Formats: sequence, structure tokens, C-alpha cells
Amino acid sequence: MINEQKSAQTNEELFVHAYKTTFQKVATFIKKMGGTFEEAKDIFQDSLVIYYEKRIIPGRAVQDSESNYITGIAKHLWYKKYREDKPLRSLNILPELSLEEDEPKISENILRFVERSGKKCLELLQCFYYDKLSMKDIAERFGFSGERSATTQKYKCIEKIRDAVKERSLTKEDFYV
Repeated sequence: MINEQKSAQTNEELFVHAYKTTFQKVATFIKKMGGTFEEAKDIFQDSLVIYYEKRIIPGRAVQDSESNYITGIAKHLWYKKYREDKPLRSLNILPELSLEEDEPKISENILRFVERSGKKCLELLQCFYYDKLSMKDIAERFGFSGERSATTQKYKCIEKIRDAVKERSLTKEDFYV
């Protein structure tokens, strides 16, 4: 009888200590993951029960600190709950996606600036952005000494276009329809 009473007292102390040292940590994690305070309380309670069951089984001593162990259980339970609660949607009910509709359309303005940068810049940028040629291929095609030289020339072309845009005080919105 004395052992049962002592055990109950130590269990109560265990739970009180766990609440004081670990609940805030678990609640912060749950909140950070988009959960509510009520969900944090439920998860913490379940974690505490699992921890208690592990603790009373002989030969299954918890190697980690009490707080870290309970927090680990809580995280595991949260991820499990998140996976189970996540609604599954059929691919058939999803609206048809069109990549063309999501891409902003570039206005004629940007093309005019690229054309004004010069024929060589226009061709170089076209090879890089539209034809997707490597800098090595661009260097060979335009007679540059190497990839580094081609990269520098491409940079100069882009700067030429940027300077022209800045002179006219245009913004990004002026180039999209």
C-alpha cells in the first residue's frame, strides 16, 4: 500500500514536471506547424501517455532526456496526424492546368529594347535564352576566345538593355501585358 501511494505520488510529480518543462516546447512546435492550442494539448497528452507506458515497462529505459523524448513523440504524433488528416484529392477533379495561362506575356517593349541593343546582342541573347546554347557553343559561333569571353559579352548586352530601360524610367510592369 505504501509503495502504491509512493508510486502515485512520483507519477503525479512526473506529469507535473513534464507539463512544466515540455508542454511549452510541444505547443510552440504545433503552433509553428499550423496547429491549434487544443491540438497541442491533445498531442501532448498522447505523448505523455506513450512516455509513461515506455517508462513503466521493465527493461525499456528511456535513454534521452525526458523533455526531448516527449517532444520527439509529440512531433511524431503530429506528423502522423497531419498525414492522416490531409485530404486526398482525385486528379480528375483538379482543374485543367495550362502553363501558357500562368506565364506572363511579355509586351513588345522588351523586344524593342533588345533590338536596339544591336544585332550582335540580339543574336547572342537569342542563342542563349531561346536556343538554349551553352556558352561554349556561343563562343564558337561568335568567334569569342572562350566561354568566359562569351559570358562577359552576354553580360554587357544585358547591361546595355538595363541602362536603356533605366533612362526611360520604366518598371517591370511596363513589360508585361
